[in-house]
Amino acid sequence: MKIGIIGGAGRVGSNAAFALQLRGLGRELVLVDVNQEAAAGEALDLLHGSALAAPQRFVAGGYDELAGADLVIVTAGLRRRPDESRLDLIHRNVALFRAILAELRQVELAPGAQLFVVANPVDVLTYLACRETDLDPHRIYGLGTVLDTLRLRSHLAAALAVDPRQVQALILGEHGDSQVPIWSTATVNGTPLESLPQATPRLLEEVAAQTKGSGAQVIQLKGGAGYAVGLAIAEVVAAVLADAQAVLPIATLQDGLLGVRDVCYSLPTVVGRAGWSTQVAPRLWAKEEQAMVNSGRVLRQTLDQIAAP
Repeated sequence: MKIGIIGGAGRVGSNAAFALQLRGLGRELVLVDVNQEAAAGEALDLLHGSALAAPQRFVAGGYDELAGADLVIVTAGLRRRPDESRLDLIHRNVALFRAILAELRQVELAPGAQLFVVANPVDVLTYLACRETDLDPHRIYGLGTVLDTLRLRSHLAAALAVDPRQVQALILGEHGDSQVPIWSTATVNGTPLESLPQATPRLLEEVAAQTKGSGAQVIQLKGGAGYAVGLAIAEVVAAVLADAQAVLPIATLQDGLLGVRDVCYSLPTVVGRAGWSTQVAPRLWAKEEQAMVNSGRVLRQTLDQIAAP
């Protein structure tokens, strides 16, 4: 599979490329970035490690290098300026994303190519890709709450002093302030969370707050997320390449589950070589279902504030 990463010289794009290399995902990785020199440097650095990783080809270049790509990952995005509002930042990133889509329209991708949106606001940009490209919406998806879910599991494991690999818990809805931690189905190696005496309501509330604030904290401490988001991206790509039919909380176009439609946000979704096939509406506590409806409403309000192209 030929995989393109737009924004491949940035923190997220380069970490994604490295995670893909470590897992041997893709026969060719193409790094496209406005800083072409940095992209070339990243490609060369990856090449130098290939003897200990996997037989892959690394290319840096312009959009023309994406010809024949089976999967295009968009990580390119802008950071918030001092005193800039969240909505102003959204408008700038929407403008950038639409420019990227315009470039992609000039490229002949592989038949059945997929578009994987990672740049933020990921739910909004995934929706625009569904509405403003000719690709089948089942071949368009965003990272959604995959990273939030990893953060939740890791923070919860630390709070409970258990192996994070045995924690199963989900964040669904928006990748943002209205995200919904799903405690009703959370387990540790099959043991319901409510069975663990240390999993008190107060502890779960603290873990949920810590998870929601994780992105901002990482930005404050080191300028932005890298390693964990790279692993999250690789997890989705691995499901696609292996046709695993994995169930992941990616962002996809909603059409009525839980009463939410005409937005993109995260539900458990089956992912494989043809893209995503099935969205799953989990059985939730009433308050969780209400929170999911609210998350869809929040995203719809944001979309209504974005000007048409």
